[in-house]
Amino acid sequence: MAADQSLPSTPDSGAGEVALAAGGLLDVLGVAAVVLDGEGRITLWSPQAEHLFGYTAKEAWGQYAAQLLVEERHRDVVLGLFGQVMAGDGAWAGAFPVRRRDGSTVLVEFRNMRLEADSGSAFALGLASDRATLRRVERDLALSLRLVDQSPIGLAVLDTDLRYVLVNPALERINGVPAAQHLGRRITEVLPFLDGASIEARMREVMESGVPLLDDFTTGRISPEAESDHAWLSSVYRLEDQASHVIGVAVSVVDVTEQHLAAVSAAHARRRLSLIADASVRIGTTLDLDVTARELADVAVPEVADIAAVDVLDTVLAGPRPGEGADGEAVRFRALAVKSAYRTPAEEAADPVGDVALYGPTRLVSRCASTGRPVLLPHVRPEDLPRIARDEGAARLLAEAGVHSYLAVPLIARGQVLGALDLKRARNPEPFGPDDVLLASELAARAAVSVDNARWYQHQRHTALALQRHLLPQHPPTAVGLDIAYRYQPAGAADETGGDWFDVVPLAAERTALVVGDVMGSGINAAATMGQLRTAARTLARLGLEPATVLSHLDEAAADLGEAMATCIYAVYDPHTRLCHISTAGHLPPIHLRSGRQPQLVGLATAVPLGVGGIPFSTTTIELGPGDELVLYTDGLVETRDQDIDARIQTLTDLLAGPHRPIEETCDLLLAALRRPDTHDDVALLIARTHGAEGA
Repeated sequence: MAADQSLPSTPDSGAGEVALAAGGLLDVLGVAAVVLDGEGRITLWSPQAEHLFGYTAKEAWGQYAAQLLVEERHRDVVLGLFGQVMAGDGAWAGAFPVRRRDGSTVLVEFRNMRLEADSGSAFALGLASDRATLRRVERDLALSLRLVDQSPIGLAVLDTDLRYVLVNPALERINGVPAAQHLGRRITEVLPFLDGASIEARMREVMESGVPLLDDFTTGRISPEAESDHAWLSSVYRLEDQASHVIGVAVSVVDVTEQHLAAVSAAHARRRLSLIADASVRIGTTLDLDVTARELADVAVPEVADIAAVDVLDTVLAGPRPGEGADGEAVRFRALAVKSAYRTPAEEAADPVGDVALYGPTRLVSRCASTGRPVLLPHVRPEDLPRIARDEGAARLLAEAGVHSYLAVPLIARGQVLGALDLKRARNPEPFGPDDVLLASELAARAAVSVDNARWYQHQRHTALALQRHLLPQHPPTAVGLDIAYRYQPAGAADETGGDWFDVVPLAAERTALVVGDVMGSGINAAATMGQLRTAARTLARLGLEPATVLSHLDEAAADLGEAMATCIYAVYDPHTRLCHISTAGHLPPIHLRSGRQPQLVGLATAVPLGVGGIPFSTTTIELGPGDELVLYTDGLVETRDQDIDARIQTLTDLLAGPHRPIEETCDLLLAALRRPDTHDDVALLIARTHGAEGA
């Protein structure tokens, strides 16, 4: 039978076992078999014996082995040992030099034993191998076994069915399972908490391809009691015998849990730093309180929590209410923002944005705001939910959402608790820990400053608006011969309110003064300056002075107010002559609308703003026919940062060139078409239309 063919399984072999062609350890050793009869003559001679000793079978058959193979000086010893074996005194093992056919000598390791035939005849079987080869194999095997046993790397051999056949002590320690419980079992049986199916699939791929799998990174838990995942680097190699038959795989495993945890910790630290840096950019982009709260929630989700809510103490925004205690009493919160990483019932459990809710001291967010310290529940129990939710229904929603961990951190700015950042985890399996407390507290601290700035600017905005609205005319008096429409809109930004004004002043002889002005600057100071200039303008107007003279006196008044500067347009209309006398102090020109003609800018002499001083003003006179309109406005209506002012004024005149409409509608049209939500300036708009009959 050819050496590279497979032999059929024998009746005594195990199920599925097949005898393989040559290529095993015996072939490496080149074990020769020789059978001697009772007198020491060679009766059987294997091919390996021919290779080892140099004699063919024909040359060896019938020869006395001692004479053929042993030098004369050793024959007595050899014959004596042969006699002991044949006498039944036991087998003999040892090494002695053998003379080869070419005259050379080779040291051979022998194993000799007595054989008995059914005829009663006795024979001697000698198994021989080159001692140098045998010692090399023994050394290699001993070295391999010692390395396997003492290696700090986990080592295993698995057969073609991927069942363990060898496990070293290091792998016992890594897997936490004794070697005896490995042998004969598969990975899925030994380590059921790992993804054994995936691991075995990669091993089969190695067996099929012969390409080693190196440093395959795997994480998992070796038991349900493990506090955290372990990490391993595994390499898989295909094992073959001397005939290149696949006999299984060898696996080396290095436990890199400590390095993995260190890398994860470093990654978390980098993520925290990145998130904090991101928060510095994303939180506080405006001075709008609601926007700032939403920015904080957006940063917290999903990096820190699955659900985030930002609640501010109502007393911070509206002041304390009568009878509302401070220490150990109920706390009133206003919900400013709620953010979820996905659709969840926990969103419905949160307080609706804008609502004000009163919570008792047992609620965790109340404790957070009252003490100014974080409140952490790493593992939320069912009995904890009522202390988190606003009511029983909300508690059921949180349970349905799977909320398992809770954290609340205070919003503290300039030593004052402003509110709290409320965080929950549901899908994220990790509980909140000390690192999360530090991260959330850092985010809250940065956001709190922006929240505090926003609330102060909001307070300033409300104050400036209240002052401005108080100083502006609430109901301008009826003007003889004129229909009047007006609008005032504050700036979209909280810190830029307060400088624009308009006025309608009745004068002697049924004349009417129309005033529109814009104080440079913003906030309460601008509103106060506006009030002073408006009062001065009304007083000067009632003196019957010419428009240029009025502006000269206003210029002096502005100079007396310090560094105050303002633009202003002052017009006086006489219904009897239909003449309108107009003076400007650096203000945008009014627009004159006449029936059947295109709107035109009124040509006024160039002039400097009020407060510059020393520059005379001039007056321009135009005639307003029946039904003519005069449109006065401040630059907030037409000025933007991305378009040329001339283009915007052209857009204004194009809008006014449309069909004839009531002047109230014209005001609404202009504001809707030209005003932007983010405009950083006030708008004052005044439209006067003459009556159809003189003196009307």
